Amino acid sequence: MKKTYKLFSCFLFAPFIISAQTAIKAGTIYTVSGAAIKNGIVLVKDGKIENVGTDREVSIPKNYTIVEAKVVTPGFIDARSVVGFSGALNIPTDQDQLEKSSPIQPELRAVDAYNPEDKLVKYVRDYGVTTMHTGHGVGALVSGQTMIVKTKPGKVDDVTLVPMEMLAMTIGTAVQSNFQSPGTKAKQIAMIRAELLKTQAYMQKQNDKDSSKHPATDLKYEALSKLLKGEVKALITVNSSNDIMNAIRLAKEFNFKLVINGAAEAYKLIDEIKSVKAEVILHATMARNGGDMVNMTRESAAILTAAGIPVSIETGFEGYVPKTHVLIYEAALAVAYGLPYDEGLKCITLNPAKLLGIDKRVGSIEKGKDADLVLFDGDPYEYLTNVCKVMIDGIWVSDNCK
Repeated sequence: MKKTYKLFSCFLFAPFIISAQTAIKAGTIYTVSGAAIKNGIVLVKDGKIENVGTDREVSIPKNYTIVEAKVVTPGFIDARSVVGFSGALNIPTDQDQLEKSSPIQPELRAVDAYNPEDKLVKYVRDYGVTTMHTGHGVGALVSGQTMIVKTKPGKVDDVTLVPMEMLAMTIGTAVQSNFQSPGTKAKQIAMIRAELLKTQAYMQKQNDKDSSKHPATDLKYEALSKLLKGEVKALITVNSSNDIMNAIRLAKEFNFKLVINGAAEAYKLIDEIKSVKAEVILHATMARNGGDMVNMTRESAAILTAAGIPVSIETGFEGYVPKTHVLIYEAALAVAYGLPYDEGLKCITLNPAKLLGIDKRVGSIEKGKDADLVLFDGDPYEYLTNVCKVMIDGIWVSDNCK
């Protein structure tokens, strides 16, 4: 029994602590930032991409461990998730994504609730997700803050890239089902406007030259102040065209940066979305048609991309086990419904990296970026293809093809 445990421990932890100089040879390397490289090599050193190119352009130095794969892509970036908050057990003790004591709680910090040890973190990592934008969930006017994490094992502080990225908000029927008030869409918008007006007054008092007039620190208004100052974006989950327009009107009135999340009927409002330079995180392609999403189309990613709106595809939230979609499958289906092949990979790599402001580190295979890589034994979009190995910061964190 002890011998078995020791062997298991070595298998479980060894990949996470061994960092070596590595050369990855692949039949195809999708850099995403440029053309695909045939018969290519990626060199990894000290957690970063040292070089990438064809086998004629890049030579492998001595003492580098050589790993081979048919296809290599950048690590995937889930643009909107609740993994780490909405746990795999689906019981009250691991469901921290939505606090229902009040419909407006921007002061709730994501770092205080994220669980890097939840088994869903490993689940999405094994399917190539190396970075997540995760946090408080859908269903409250302002449910709390979001954060950006790497999916590698470790303590919260060790895996966090950005502790406060956006404020998670919702407009629509999901709010009405969780709270007695607001009971209507008009009341939802009125309540959000009222809090933002109070925030403006709070900010004015803070800036008063007479320090005796400064208000006591209020965590709610401190968080909302960051939104109005442009330090964070509003991540508003809206799906119907009416609700999307409500979000756009709020963004115009209070001049905040808007990210439209879900966006099931965004295809109806191309010009309006462009007018406020709103960014779009699109619902999982395999989401179910119902409620606010009854008019969704699986062609949305293709339609918005063709119209010049960069799209990031999310896994989002599912109320049933296993609680999350598989990101690469969602991109594959978007490609099946008209999205160009390369754009499918962009939607889960470089596009979300740019949206999240982390594209200098992740999102493509380029010299100097984090060595977050996914190795496949075939076409990434093919259902029978396996994610064989996953690397984060130059360390192998998943090995499924033995």
